[in-house]
Amino acid sequence: MAGKIDKKPISVLVVDDDPGMLEFLEIMLKSKGFQVCAVNSGEKAIKEINSKNFDIIIADIRMKPVDGLSVLKEAKKVDPSVIVIMISAYASTETALTAMKEGAYDYLPKPFKIDEMYKVLDEAIHKRRVHPNDTVDQTDKKGELHFGLFIGESPAMYRVYDLIKRVSKVDSNVLITGESGTGKELVARAIHKLSTRSNGPFVAVNCGGVPESLIESELFGYKKGAFTGASNDKMGLVEAAQKGTLFLDEIGDLTPSLQVKLLRLLQEKTVRRIGDTKDIPVDVRIIAATNRDIEKMVVEGTFREDLFYRLNVIPIHLPPLRERREDIPLLAQFFLKKYSKILGKDIQRISSFAMDILKNYDFPGNVRELENIIERGVALEQTAIILPESLTISSGLMKQKYKKNGIENGFFKEIPPEGLDLDALLEKIEKHYLLQALHKSHGSKQKAANLLKMSFRSFRYRLSKYNITLEDDETTTSLITHK
Repeated sequence: MAGKIDKKPISVLVVDDDPGMLEFLEIMLKSKGFQVCAVNSGEKAIKEINSKNFDIIIADIRMKPVDGLSVLKEAKKVDPSVIVIMISAYASTETALTAMKEGAYDYLPKPFKIDEMYKVLDEAIHKRRVHPNDTVDQTDKKGELHFGLFIGESPAMYRVYDLIKRVSKVDSNVLITGESGTGKELVARAIHKLSTRSNGPFVAVNCGGVPESLIESELFGYKKGAFTGASNDKMGLVEAAQKGTLFLDEIGDLTPSLQVKLLRLLQEKTVRRIGDTKDIPVDVRIIAATNRDIEKMVVEGTFREDLFYRLNVIPIHLPPLRERREDIPLLAQFFLKKYSKILGKDIQRISSFAMDILKNYDFPGNVRELENIIERGVALEQTAIILPESLTISSGLMKQKYKKNGIENGFFKEIPPEGLDLDALLEKIEKHYLLQALHKSHGSKQKAANLLKMSFRSFRYRLSKYNITLEDDETTTSLITHK
């Protein structure tokens, strides 16, 4: 990170009534090439704002008699395009909300990590570089980070993109596997769109969403009079996909009898409507998908082996979101823009603290869950930036994490047959509550220790035990040591 825009040094005003923090920020910023003006009171900051031009202002919220919010309001009145970053060890959620409503670019609770501040400054520099007078956050265009409706630049996703391109050139059957919410239907649609069948129909069937009594007639159709209520001939979905692609989602939910009929379709390229005596030739490509362990089902005898090999000519596996965490910011920003437009909200970005929470969450519901969280966040947010309080990662979702770690609602579950690593389990639980306490206390170690009913010394020891590198509010000099 360089503190320059078009070879001109970036001017930063730093205001904090804590001498140690003020000195630390001044040293940190100057070492990166910023032109720094450091003052120790809100009154001095307002004088500087009215006599000089600044690109960025870093202001502590809690100061007397003139606080950081007053500095923010004056700065925005003088220069609406100036970027103001608020910091505080004591700010409440309400104060943070007020700061965002007044136009603050971001809010960092003390003690913050140096990397967090650098990250926010990098974003701020980019904003000034692209459109110095534009208050809407811009996004780097680092090339094509999405493929069709997919978004991601992780190695795992590039492997998927490569497979989609190669598979689309041939007409072989494809089996897509992956957890719920990973985007299996998007893969199928991308393959169809790039294939020679793109001018034909794309017909999607959820094999698990149609009642067993109806799925056969839905797939293969029926003749008039075939059963009570069959008053007319009906074309099945297989025929409807003629010259196109038939996508069979949740293929593992098919009954044994339907598995036999699907196998016949794959072998003979014909269908027979219920109640009919003649076969109808069909020209369709089959793409199937499942979130189940289909190979295990074959071994157990619940899924036909011959059908599996017919479908699994080209396998594509979609990784869960927790295995490509580097894509979370890109996806979150995409959904933020999407739902800001849909819901008519002017929400420009996600705060760094909120993004850290997202990046450290496991997302059992994968991309679909992330999309739902961002949609709720946009709907609930009252400012121009998504704060952690608007993410609504509820206790119900946290409960899923407890289940995964072998604990539910505070009570240990049965020891599994394969046993468990008790020390590792206890460490996970302890680390989780340490981080949660820090989050609830906005980074204040003393308040976090009080929440966990332990001494400050004990709390600090446990943080060092797990390499959680937050520093004491009052010991700002140690931040310089760990720079």
